[in-house]
Amino acid sequence: MSSSVSATEAADVIGTARERIDALDGQILDLVRERMAVSATVQEARIAAGGRRVHLSREMEILDRYRQRLGKPGTTLAMTLLELCRGRV
Repeated sequence: MSSSVSATEAADVIGTARERIDALDGQILDLVRERMAVSATVQEARIAAGGRRVHLSREMEILDRYRQRLGKPGTTLAMTLLELCRGRV
């Protein structure tokens, strides 16, 4: 049995996979927006209590978590998320 697929079969697989990727991207974007809103709530509460907007040791925990799960690119992803979530208050 041959392991090759026809161009039509490949196009079907690719089309289905791309639809799934688009759906996942939509979910990721929704989650990022939700994370931004929750982060703003935390920052507002911290500032109202006389604290600082950013908690650096907490950010380091987040960076480490992403690095452990995704390797070096995870750190870049976490930095981007943290940047998106800072200073919205």
